[in-house]
Amino acid sequence: MYTTVNFYDTSVWRSILLTSVLLLSLLAANIIKRRVPFFKNSLIPNSVLGGLLLLIASGICYLVKGDYLFNLDLFSKDGSGINILETLTYHCLAIGFIAMTLRPVGKGSRKDRTREILNSGVSTICTYLLQGIFGIGVTLAAAKILKGFASGSGILLSFGYGQGTGQALNIGKNFDKTLGTSSYASFGLAMAALGFLTASIVGVIYLNYLRRKHKIDPAKESRGADLSADLVQTKDELPMNESVDKLSLQAALVALSYLLAYGMMYLLGNVVLGEGSSLIGTIYGFNFIFGVLAAVIVKGVLNFFRKRDIIHHEYTNTFLMNRISGAAFDIMIVSGICAIQLHVLSGYWLVILLLGIIGAAVTFFYLRFVSKKLFPAYEHEQFLAFFGMLTGTASTGMILLREADPDLKTPVSENLVYQNFPAIILGLPVLLIAGNLTANAGNISNTLLMWGLIILAFIVLNLFLFRSLIFKKKK
Repeated sequence: MYTTVNFYDTSVWRSILLTSVLLLSLLAANIIKRRVPFFKNSLIPNSVLGGLLLLIASGICYLVKGDYLFNLDLFSKDGSGINILETLTYHCLAIGFIAMTLRPVGKGSRKDRTREILNSGVSTICTYLLQGIFGIGVTLAAAKILKGFASGSGILLSFGYGQGTGQALNIGKNFDKTLGTSSYASFGLAMAALGFLTASIVGVIYLNYLRRKHKIDPAKESRGADLSADLVQTKDELPMNESVDKLSLQAALVALSYLLAYGMMYLLGNVVLGEGSSLIGTIYGFNFIFGVLAAVIVKGVLNFFRKRDIIHHEYTNTFLMNRISGAAFDIMIVSGICAIQLHVLSGYWLVILLLGIIGAAVTFFYLRFVSKKLFPAYEHEQFLAFFGMLTGTASTGMILLREADPDLKTPVSENLVYQNFPAIILGLPVLLIAGNLTANAGNISNTLLMWGLIILAFIVLNLFLFRSLIFKKKK
């Protein structure tokens, strides 16, 4: 039966109002960052600041109205606003990774830099494992005190600090599904928020320390870079003045890749494993991995058509794909932070703070050691980029790097880009271990077994990482 749509009805405007508030928080954060000296010097990303502003407003709303800001009828139906924010966080993670993967392949790294790039990727995975070791150690102890607490939830330190908001939410939701709770999604998001604060505060303190010691040159006054035509569009790409907007084509390719990723997840989860499988949540939780795989397939098909002269232009554009991924990650971070439900964490604050402090300490000292031993020619720049990335995101690492190396004279930025290839391959076992921990969340014996595997993997990878130093000692 046909129902007339009344455009004055609140339901028509809810999604627009919710999205507008998220985007306005980015605008407000940008103004604060430019006008308030403390925030201007803090290097905290606009998306994190915007998310924290909304989280404060949402917390005040909970105290006054008894529910969170986006659960109000103005933004959602039947108090489903938090679910909408979590859904946005979930999808924006995959969309951001797909857009990054679809970018045209640039010039490869020189052969003499292969070892440093490989070491960067292995260092990233070793840091994930180290965070997991200490994180699970804390939650194993907490499980002895807190009744019903998931002993393996410390792995959220690896995903909150090492991977960021989207993956921390995904793993937290998997814990919630297994245990029938609603607290671990917020637990993971809280860890991610602490990670951003750690990168922004600790990173800036150490950056200023290096400046005072004259170990790095201060960054130049930031100004907008001039964009040449080649940066926006290369000669063999589809012209900008086509009948269809070029940004629409980029969005269409991202959508095609995500639809293909959904097909893969549906086939593997719903068909192969079956609707009742305990692993189906894990399959869909790794949507960004399937998104990357789908984007590689789409890009491969486009390259095949170009070689066969079926299509005559490069359809993907680096500049526009960067804009799509940047917007997706900004919305992901804002949505993820303001989706935190503070009241469900009331019994876990001590555990979260303990995880945050220990995670910051072990990440700092381990990466400091790695950078000094393996990247001596540019150890400070490499450390700042590593620390920012492995407590926040890659963009946080780049922010700290640009302060220490404004002209990107060191090869650190190249390390951050190309280290993703070995890191993804070596990181798959970490994802499988995380999937096992979430599927057996209430089993302490299984947590101890997975903890032992993480420790073993950390030892083996560090033997490989420091192979040159170990070989020299033996010699």
